[in-house]
Amino acid sequence: MAAESAAVEFRIDRRSGVATYLQIVQQTKQALRLGVLEPGDRLPTAREVVEATAINPNTVLKAYRELEREGLVEARRGLGTFVRRTLGGAPDATAADAPLRTELADWARRARAAGLEKDDVGALFTAVLDSTYSTNGADPAGRSHKGEQNR
Repeated sequence: MAAESAAVEFRIDRRSGVATYLQIVQQTKQALRLGVLEPGDRLPTAREVVEATAINPNTVLKAYRELEREGLVEARRGLGTFVRRTLGGAPDATAADAPLRTELADWARRARAAGLEKDDVGALFTAVLDSTYSTNGADPAGRSHKGEQNR
């Protein structure tokens, strides 16, 4: 009996400017971070991805090879490609993430209600992430938080 594919569907945005194989890699990593994919899960076959997305099978294979090179998946001849490890925090990370996820979902709803488009929200979120995780310690408004304790 063949292993069942994990519940992951790749969505390809041909207008994004991001290479198709990288979109598959990024979406797989996101699924690993969110716990949608777990060790032992089988990724969809190249044929399944091609049927769902109408992309070249070599593109799917290139993405899977990249994921394998990074140690995230392993190809098993005749069986498919399987998840080796996850990305993210502790095993109970989804429980720890729940309050943050709720706050972020509320924020996203407020942004939408304020008239921001999905791409605008993505750009804003990316800018805030970049500044939050930058090495200079500045917040999105450019204020430094070095040496500060709790507010």
